Amino acid sequence: MKCAFLRVLIGGKPTGSYTVPFGEGVEIRLGMAEASQVKFYLGNDEKVLLVREAPFLEMEGESFVYSVTVDTREIAPEGDGLFFFHFEAETSEGRLYTVCDRSHLAFSHRFENEFQLTVYKEQYPAPDWLTRGVFYHIFVDRFCKSGRSMRRTDALYNEDWENGVPEYPPVNGQAFPNNTHFGGDLYGVADKLSYLKDLGVTVLYLSPIADAYSNHKYDTGDYLTVDPTFGGEKALTELVEKAHSLGIRIILDGVFNHVGDDSVYFNRYGKYQSLGAYQSKESPYYPWFTFGQTRDDYESWWGIKNLPKPKKCKEFRSFICEQVIPKYMALGIDGYRLDVVDELECDFLDEIVSAVKTAKPDAVIIGEVWEDASNKIAYDRRKRYFRGKQLSGVMNYPFRNGLIHFLKYGDPSLLREVTETLHQHYPPKALLHTMNSIGTHDTERILTVLGGEGDLGEANEVLAFRRMTAEQREKAVKLLICGYTLLACLPGVPCIYYGDEAGMEGYHDPFNRRPFPWHAIDGALHDAFRRVNRLRGREKLFGAEGFQVLNAQQGLFVFTRFSEEGKLTVVCNLSETNYVCTFSENVTDLLTGDTLRGDVTVPGGTTKIYKDT
Repeated sequence: MKCAFLRVLIGGKPTGSYTVPFGEGVEIRLGMAEASQVKFYLGNDEKVLLVREAPFLEMEGESFVYSVTVDTREIAPEGDGLFFFHFEAETSEGRLYTVCDRSHLAFSHRFENEFQLTVYKEQYPAPDWLTRGVFYHIFVDRFCKSGRSMRRTDALYNEDWENGVPEYPPVNGQAFPNNTHFGGDLYGVADKLSYLKDLGVTVLYLSPIADAYSNHKYDTGDYLTVDPTFGGEKALTELVEKAHSLGIRIILDGVFNHVGDDSVYFNRYGKYQSLGAYQSKESPYYPWFTFGQTRDDYESWWGIKNLPKPKKCKEFRSFICEQVIPKYMALGIDGYRLDVVDELECDFLDEIVSAVKTAKPDAVIIGEVWEDASNKIAYDRRKRYFRGKQLSGVMNYPFRNGLIHFLKYGDPSLLREVTETLHQHYPPKALLHTMNSIGTHDTERILTVLGGEGDLGEANEVLAFRRMTAEQREKAVKLLICGYTLLACLPGVPCIYYGDEAGMEGYHDPFNRRPFPWHAIDGALHDAFRRVNRLRGREKLFGAEGFQVLNAQQGLFVFTRFSEEGKLTVVCNLSETNYVCTFSENVTDLLTGDTLRGDVTVPGGTTKIYKDT
């Protein structure tokens, strides 16, 4: 419908976010062709809560504007809630229903879907120190080894740091020990803090550091002990103190959905002095787990038998919230990334957040969520991550999916859809504190994704040694420079998976977890990451809440970030031809420092950042 629009106003001001602080009134305006009657419907998962006439307000151009105002105290008496709304209009074409079509307004002659409205009450504000920051995700065993930590007697060690291939199963998905180590430790991380500071990193996100049998440590052996092969508690203390002295924060990976079968709590192999749940019903840990008819018949995480799954009983929850979290917060930790947060019951997550925030009110809590976290349903329960009492932000996999699709195929449609949708669905502070990753320990290396053809289901013995051709790598490096610059400019906080800035390649886990190539860092990539990271630290507009896509066509994605302090225009041109932007006032190219005006050429294969001056 020509000239149609939907607009949300809070305090009389239009906002692109369809999220409202509790206690505020929200006005929703519908612009469309003339209608004899317009009605507004709002409800939740259970029922319709409001049906109201939306009277004619004014003309805006050729559009008739109809308006309705909703009091958040009326629809959310408990202080928060997730709601859905639509309009129904009687027109010369018959009854029309508003439809949410990929975040945009459309009309239909039948009810199809609705727009989303979130009311939140901010009990735990996201910390200001994270705004405009840069995460760096470190897989501790593979980042840097100091030679100062003990070695396990029950582990294998690969001494070929520079060219070593991680242990892998014959077929992807098969179980394997994951017990071959390269020797990276927390002292090694501390030794490289000057490198990370120079790179522009402000927050280190560490893979699990608690004592465990494997090299990845997701099979927790003892929550209360920092793994001795990582240097133990002494190394963690040294790392935290040195990092804080440089203005770098530390967050840990909170793994509270499963433990190792080789652990204090389960003790399947009798390696610990404790009486484990596997050994006896008299174990103090027996109530944590669910057993069948035999002791070998127990509930495990996703059926992986070396990861017994605690049932989140009162005893386990109290242990995590009253002993584990306070211990690490007292050591100076600045927050957590919560592993598989969807599998944590809502009240348990409340308790975890309360424990973290009680210890340090400005701590950050990021959840691992792979979809839109604002309306997530997991295990038949609607989650409430962003209603003000739980997460500061989430891992922003939707951004990653849209960005990779754009970089590989030049098609920005998915990127536009996810950026606009999340801008509507996430409270402004939550969106600004999402962890925007382009690669993680769970995904193929981004350079391999951009330059190669994927693993195509080939055998691990082939993928372990495959590298891109020089031509593929050159293409991938150029795309990654464009892509990371774009990612760093989108709302949220970019997260670098260790070594992506150095040019590391690798297929699926475990080939994405090779040791950091300290003697073979790709200078062009490193310098590009460094430049944009440092720019984020200097430029306040990277923390602006305003966001709007200006142009999204094949090979091109243009958007703006804005606030009362000014505006940034970001142009990513992946095509082989130049793109011309026209600025009526002076702008500064933030990557070169040049002042420009009028027609400005953006060469193909580049991402540019312009600031109004």
